[in-house]
Amino acid sequence: MADKRDYYEVLGVSKSATPDEIKKAYRQLAKKYHPDLNPDNKEAEAKFKEANEAYEILSDSEKKEKYDRFGFAGVDPGYGAGQGGFGGGFGGGFGGFGDGMEFDLGDIFGSFFGGFGGGSSRSNPNAPRRGSDIQTNVYLTFEEAAKGCKKTVEFQRIELCDECGGNGAAKGTQPQTCPECNGRGQVNVQQRTPFGTISTSKTCQRCGGKGMFNPNPCTRCKGAGRIRKTQKKEITIPAGIDDGQIFTVRGEGNHGVNGGPGGDLRVGVSIKPHAYFERDGYNVWYDMKISYVQAALGDKLRVPTLDGQVEYELPAGTQPGQVFKLKGRGIPVLNSSRRGDQLVRVIVEVPKSLTEEQKSALLKFNDTMGHKPVHPEEKRGFFGGKKKK
Repeated sequence: MADKRDYYEVLGVSKSATPDEIKKAYRQLAKKYHPDLNPDNKEAEAKFKEANEAYEILSDSEKKEKYDRFGFAGVDPGYGAGQGGFGGGFGGGFGGFGDGMEFDLGDIFGSFFGGFGGGSSRSNPNAPRRGSDIQTNVYLTFEEAAKGCKKTVEFQRIELCDECGGNGAAKGTQPQTCPECNGRGQVNVQQRTPFGTISTSKTCQRCGGKGMFNPNPCTRCKGAGRIRKTQKKEITIPAGIDDGQIFTVRGEGNHGVNGGPGGDLRVGVSIKPHAYFERDGYNVWYDMKISYVQAALGDKLRVPTLDGQVEYELPAGTQPGQVFKLKGRGIPVLNSSRRGDQLVRVIVEVPKSLTEEQKSALLKFNDTMGHKPVHPEEKRGFFGGKKKK
């Protein structure tokens, strides 16, 4: 994790960027490095995941604030653990956390600045605590996002160690009362000040405030009681989800501490562009190509929609660029029974080459319309006059 790039650098935005600027930067990168557009390109896949991770943090105001204050350690419980960082710099404190284990930054700063005026600034380390949220990504086709579907996603989360059952002790052993604090979780410290000697309470560094420690830590979790495991889960994608949106699967995040509830799984959505549909909110645009004759005389068209082809009676005299609406044929509105519309834009195709017979027919038609005759063989100037030879 030491080589992770700064999230602002990943998205190419400044720390003062607005939420809209962050979203716009992410969408540009997501489209550029989307796996469907870069098949078998490991570098593009890595950059796509990197952009998703950065957007997941910077698009969440609470996580962004933590990242701005503490960096990666503020948003990733496993950052620095077991790498000479917070996980092992206190003489074996914090219960011997191993790689990827979660810790409370408040506990760490409390151990430095704990408790002038009596008492401790940290909460009870044995109290139930909710697990942190995690994120994964899912890739959808245009139709899957519009109609909703089920997808199996793979992600990693922190769970109770199946070797020790979560107590952090090796098989056949049990946690013991901490001899440093006699199970209280705190030790008294006397400090000399200009006003005399002040006695304060401080979190016990040996047991991390738990009152218990493991002389023989579990080899699988290194005494932490929790491990990171890969999970696969089938999730339901809600109909109408849009590219770049994130939805939540409750309780599927990192497991809680001391019996606390689990965090949530946040799923980031990336949608592959469609060959001919274009999304506009909950509406869908489609360009319908028709001939000059169809536009002039009208016709019965078969128009592709998300629900299959539907018939539409094109009126005579339809103009190029004219838009007609297929009501209720667009994207379902999230968590609603309503749907957007399909907007069909008429594109009149002009033939690029004509036979002499076809040219003659068009000239006769032009005459019947009372228009000035057109003679393709004559070269005319910019203002319509004949060029002098």
